[in-house]
Formats: sequence, C-alpha cells, structure tokens
Amino acid sequence: MAGVLRAERVWVETFTGLRWQQFGRLLKAVRERGGNGTLQGRPWALPLAERVLIVSVYYRTNLTMRQL
Repeated sequence: MAGVLRAERVWVETFTGLRWQQFGRLLKAVRERGGNGTLQGRPWALPLAERVLIVSVYYRTNLTMRQL
C-alpha cells in the first residue's frame, strides 16, 4: 500500500480541506523554515510534500498514524 496517499491536487483538496494554492503556500513556509532537516542521520523515506500532507490530514481528522 506504499504510495497510496500522494501530494496531488485531488488528494490534497479532498483530505486536508485546503485549496491547492493554500497547500503550496504551506509547503513553501515549511521548506523555508527548514522542513527538509539538517541532512544528518537517516534520510526521510517520504518527500517533504507528502510529509506535510500527512501532517495536515492528521490535524484535520485526528486519525492515528496507523489509520493514516
């Protein structure tokens, strides 16, 4: 089931309630504030856009990480 939820327009607008432009601004803000990390240690398995999408869905729905 890997890769089912992707940072694409249909998934972003359906699951987060954000318009595509709003999600783009959120992603830009996270990237500018160091959302990609320090590049030390183990690398992220998901791209930044998908991590932001998962956190956005989590905050909106209050689902557990297992349900996400």
